[in-house]
Order: sequence, then C-alpha cells, then structure tokens
Amino acid sequence: QVQLVESGGGLVQAGASLRLSCAASGRTFSSYTMGWFRQAPGKEREFVAAIDRSGYITYSFDSVKGRFTISRDNAGDTVYLQMNSLKPEDTAIYYCASSSTMSTSGRHYDYWGRGTQVTVSS
Repeated sequence: QVQLVESGGGLVQAGASLRLSCAASGRTFSSYTMGWFRQAPGKEREFVAAIDRSGYITYSFDSVKGRFTISRDNAGDTVYLQMNSLKPEDTAIYYCASSSTMSTSGRHYDYWGRGTQVTVSS
C-alpha cells in the first residue's frame, strides 16, 4: 500500500516561509518522480514543481520560480517544498504525488497524499 503523507502547512503572514514535507512509503521512493500540486478555493488543481529520480527539477510558472524550491531525501523517503516570500495568492491545499515519469500533468501521477492547507494572510 503506497502512502504519501504531507505536513508542514499552516497559517502565515505574507512574506513568511514554510517548508512542506511529504513522507512516502510502500514503494521504492528513489525510483519515482515526486510532484507538488496545489488547489486554491474555487480553482482547479495546478502543478507546482516536480523532481525526478535523478534530481531533475521542473517548476510550473514564474510566480513560484525563485521563491519555491523542491528537494528530495531518498534515504528518508521524503520530498520537500521550501516556500519563501509567501503571498496571499499562494493560499491553497498542497498535495504531493508520485509518478513513474516526469510530468507536469496530474493525470500522470498515480498516488496522492491527502494534502496540507497553506493559508497566507495579507
């Protein structure tokens, strides 16, 4: 049974930082691409960042590039999303997901966590 469990969300003020973690179990973590997605209220889920098994990284769009950093610890079966200079528009539920291929599309991710809420106040 593959499980992905996110943690690290919370309520912060604009300009603050948070580090999200996603602990994985049930599959060979180091062999898979890990991605972060987010879904804001009333909006569709959107891709944030992904890191493949070799460490190749993709970020979704300019609004997070330079502020968010994805990383992984294969020994600890954990993927991280460091979020700096948070903005109110970053408010969303953040999900981690696992895929056998590098992709920015959620359709290619076969396992998902339940998400962690990030709320950024102005």
